[in-house]
Amino acid sequence: MQLNDFDAAPSLVALFLNRADEKGDAPFLAARRDGQWHAISWAEAARRVCLAAQGLLRLGLNPGDRVMLVSENRPEWCLADLAIMAAGCVTVPTYTTNTERDHAHIVENSGARAVIVSNAKLAKPLLPAVLRAASGNIVIGIEPLGMQQSGALEFHDWDRLLEGDGDAARAAVDARIATVGRESLACIIYTSGTGGAPRGVMQHHGAILRNVDGAARILVEDFGWGDEVFLSFLPLSHAYEHTGGQFLPIGMGGQIWYSEGLEKLASNIEEVRPTIMVVVPRLFEVLRTRIMKQIEKQGRVANYLMDRAMAIGERKAKGGRRLRDLPMDLMLERTLRPKIRARFGGRMKAMVSGGAPLNPDIGVFFDSMGLTMLQGYGQTEAAPVISCNRPSVGLKMDTVGPPMRGVEVRIAEDGEILVRGELVMHGYWRNEAETARVLKDGWLHTGDIGHLDDKGRIVITDRKKDMIVNDKGDNVSPQKIEGMLTLQPEIAQAMVVGDKRPYLVGLIVPDAEWALEWARAQGEKFDFTALQDLPPFRSAVRTAIDRVNQDLSVTEKVRQYTFADEAFSIENEEMTPSLKIRRHKLKERYGERLDGLYRG
Repeated sequence: MQLNDFDAAPSLVALFLNRADEKGDAPFLAARRDGQWHAISWAEAARRVCLAAQGLLRLGLNPGDRVMLVSENRPEWCLADLAIMAAGCVTVPTYTTNTERDHAHIVENSGARAVIVSNAKLAKPLLPAVLRAASGNIVIGIEPLGMQQSGALEFHDWDRLLEGDGDAARAAVDARIATVGRESLACIIYTSGTGGAPRGVMQHHGAILRNVDGAARILVEDFGWGDEVFLSFLPLSHAYEHTGGQFLPIGMGGQIWYSEGLEKLASNIEEVRPTIMVVVPRLFEVLRTRIMKQIEKQGRVANYLMDRAMAIGERKAKGGRRLRDLPMDLMLERTLRPKIRARFGGRMKAMVSGGAPLNPDIGVFFDSMGLTMLQGYGQTEAAPVISCNRPSVGLKMDTVGPPMRGVEVRIAEDGEILVRGELVMHGYWRNEAETARVLKDGWLHTGDIGHLDDKGRIVITDRKKDMIVNDKGDNVSPQKIEGMLTLQPEIAQAMVVGDKRPYLVGLIVPDAEWALEWARAQGEKFDFTALQDLPPFRSAVRTAIDRVNQDLSVTEKVRQYTFADEAFSIENEEMTPSLKIRRHKLKERYGERLDGLYRG
């Protein structure tokens, strides 16, 4: 395996089959079933991909047809994705959390001729949407769906697609993908819709291959190329996991192990012992809180060591390391840090944060604990990674690193970040107006505001469309303030608003564990809603906000706040599947209450 393989690969399927030929019977995909981890080899995966590709064509699909894929993370997700592309078709990954309305929009907009769905539960909101659409009627169940055949829909089992002669299927796939090039459409990934209806981003093979090349070079040149083990946790229907958690491991010849979900993530990490993980900032915030609470319970010595580690880490982040810190640093390497690293499997090379801005304090915390964290930056329209921090350039947690290889970046006069290169999408599916708005003269207008520092690293200040402009014309970054608020133990989630207003106000979700401990200490019954009406409880949250305000400028301070009725979640559509808040949804629900804070 050579790094220039990525430049030479004509398609994602060709890259996968080349790696499968090289790796043979080595393990590739692994998932837990019946209490045990079971792995599929590279050779077996290639056989199934080729058979499934031929099976799709037997069902009447043609090259260029769109196929929706609705499944939790599992080996069959990867196999189906590759099989769709190996058949010359186009994958349309779709979130498992989608409602019937969401599915209907994607089916109708993409014109999907078939859907692959993992089980009957996920099929329930999907099938009514397929029935209403005019484009296709083929439904393939990875597990038995228990559905009766009807004149409207054709039901097929995934296992039946895998029947046939593996050698003949491979020969047919080889001949077909010889006609597929880097400019060919690989998938249509619908944005998660933080501000409105999702748009279908057309990602070509070369865009994802360019991403794989850039990311692999960072890992190889800064950490070395070994037997990499990836733990897949984020939804594979998200561009970040699709590229970073699937095609990057494929390109590097690594193993992909599929997590059982958030509640079992910690134990999965200790069992799998991954070398690389791609995660969103919200998960890092949760892990940081858990680690701090566990250490706090271990007594004075553990807390002293954590305090010393944080002090050294903060000085390091500011470029102010002291020689007299060396003895304590060595002690931490023998005491605290090995225990923390053991909770992450003990061989983690790097954890890569992406999908949303990372609060620099989170990065400093994990670095202080002896874990290397890299913050990346990108968007679905760039397949999706544009830049990433790397040790060789210097890890600076308030930047997202330099652009990756083959990526051009320039800053527009208004501060918007513009991107050009093979990684940029061909446009939005069936949406010429939006395509023309964001693609101009080959440059992708990201909608993000930032600048380049003296080492060429990108510094993001905010989303152009999210930027708050107060009544005096001052620009305020809401994401910065929200990140600071959620680092407080009293606050789990927050959104701040104040556009065209004299000051900022906040929508707050208190931390449930903190609230429970507060209620016990005060002798109050734990009723989450009732607690929010108690003046002492409100005062405690106000104190947390004031701590944050001490580190903010006059225009950034949060003057008033109100509580949300419930936590922001994917289920109530107030968070995207990548755990970013949907501002437009929250403003729709709480707009009148937030406006009332200005009248009060």
